[in-house]
Amino acid sequence: MDRAQIADQRQRSIRYFDYSLLLIVCFLVCFGLVMLYSTSSYNGQVKFADSAYYLKKQLLADVLGIAVMAVIARIDYRVWKRFWFLAYAAAFGLCTLVLFVGQELNGAKRWLKLGPLSFQPSEMAKVAVIIFLATIISRMPKQMGKFTALIKVMLLVMPMVVIVASENLSTAIIILGIAICLVFVASPKYMQFFVMGGVVVAFGAAFIMLESYRAERLKIWLEPEKYEKGYQTLQGLYAIGSGGLFGKGMGASMQKLGFVPEAQNDMIYSIICEELGLFGAICVILLFLVLIWRFMVIANNAQDLYGALIVTGVLSHIAIQVILNIAVVTNTIPNTGISLPFISYGGTSVAFLLAEIGLVLSVSRGIRLEE
Repeated sequence: MDRAQIADQRQRSIRYFDYSLLLIVCFLVCFGLVMLYSTSSYNGQVKFADSAYYLKKQLLADVLGIAVMAVIARIDYRVWKRFWFLAYAAAFGLCTLVLFVGQELNGAKRWLKLGPLSFQPSEMAKVAVIIFLATIISRMPKQMGKFTALIKVMLLVMPMVVIVASENLSTAIIILGIAICLVFVASPKYMQFFVMGGVVVAFGAAFIMLESYRAERLKIWLEPEKYEKGYQTLQGLYAIGSGGLFGKGMGASMQKLGFVPEAQNDMIYSIICEELGLFGAICVILLFLVLIWRFMVIANNAQDLYGALIVTGVLSHIAIQVILNIAVVTNTIPNTGISLPFISYGGTSVAFLLAEIGLVLSVSRGIRLEE
């Protein structure tokens, strides 16, 4: 095909933009704000004399995140190839800084305070790892079938995993999960996927045994009624059980009135179950499934491997986080302190999630459809 034919083909093609993905994300953000106010109004009134305290902070983060998403969506995603090392180094440096000057909340040192604002560098680390690994893997696609390539990828990502795991094991597991999914997509050999899965299990087991409080979580998970720290899990299960098929109605939850501690954070799904019932809980899961389906469509039609890997990384991040959060709330796995994307309270989390959606939308803009 000569240049004239290529030019003619481009003129007959139309630029694609996934408005359905944008619509789903906007709906999730709006639903998250509604559920956040319903869940946090009591705590906000008791602690800060303002029932909309948490809503105002989340709304500010949402507005900032949407603005960032809009900007990133307009930028050619291939630009970020130039900043892969800078992104990784900056995230690694900030995560290291947290260990020394981080702000401690609820027994965990995960926040950096900048004047009146505070944020979690570990959330930035997820985005940085997606860009970092997408760039590395896209530069050696033919080598991904070799075991040495697997080792190389693991060695490159492990420093970030170790530094994050020292204070936030759940986020470190998500980062490893992202790496596994990217290798799985890029590699023609599935055995590497299982090898990396084994590495994650071994890594998690080692870190659990290093700290007594992590090992204690396993005991609480198995028998929550026997431990004082199992109170949150039990109250969350009571909330789920009392919701029935269609729930008690918006704002009618009893468990959020101090029975489920910090219900607006990791345990918000239990309040969704109580107020909207099994029907509402399933609808939330279906909404995330549709979101993941749109990611898959974009990844399959991406202009190049780099774009497909970026979308796969974002898909992996959100899917893993949703699965782990719901598994924790239903006591399927030990409590790991993972938020529900777009819905749980957390300004840093929602801002960086929306930035990731901007990356996906940028990839979708590179897709061209034949007229």
